[in-house]
Amino acid sequence: MPTEHLFATGAEAAADLAARIASILSQAVAARGIATLAVSGGRSPRPVLEALRQVDLDWGKVVVTLVDERWVAPDSADSNERLVRETLLQGAAAQARFVPMKTDAADAYAGQPAVEAAFAALPWPLDIVLLGMGDDGHTASLFPGAAELAEGLSSSARTIAVTPPAAPHQRLSLTASAILDSRQVFLQIGGAGKKAVYDRALAGGPVEELPIRLALLQDQVPVDVWIAQS
Repeated sequence: MPTEHLFATGAEAAADLAARIASILSQAVAARGIATLAVSGGRSPRPVLEALRQVDLDWGKVVVTLVDERWVAPDSADSNERLVRETLLQGAAAQARFVPMKTDAADAYAGQPAVEAAFAALPWPLDIVLLGMGDDGHTASLFPGAAELAEGLSSSARTIAVTPPAAPHQRLSLTASAILDSRQVFLQIGGAGKKAVYDRALAGGPVEELPIRLALLQDQVPVDVWIAQS
């Protein structure tokens, strides 16, 4: 079962999560000379990344990448790369090496082989994978009902191109096997609606119904969950 960290507000949860990430990255650099962090997009990670950039780390030995990405230009408001560059890769933290999930290819399917090669060259297992969760129980860009979901849950590849059933833009996403090829999985959720989805996922059932179960209902990798009531 996941280890839960409960907070009254998202700001409190974000500050605690950032401190935990910083500690693990620092330990990884000390132990192995390199630290790896894969982050999600959306609103919730923003304060975490803004707090994390202020930490005194040997940022030149940190590799930052994404859990998933929309197939949009890196300067698009919908780009997770833009989010990371604006929030985390500032000041001293700009010394970190960023590995993007977007190429100049016409679509995500054409771009996936190059992204796969870039991710294969990363030092696995990743130290931290920071997940989010949608109201439909999706995590990364592994959506219930997506044509690519079965492959995303079973493939030994690191990445997969996905067309969401409802959300806009093609995506590039880590597969389930890549997410679980990590030393630590963190999940960040907030609000009563997502807490209800999380509780339903924990209660058991098909991963295909609520893909976040790929992380919650396994004992291969430790999972910590930061839950904000508001």
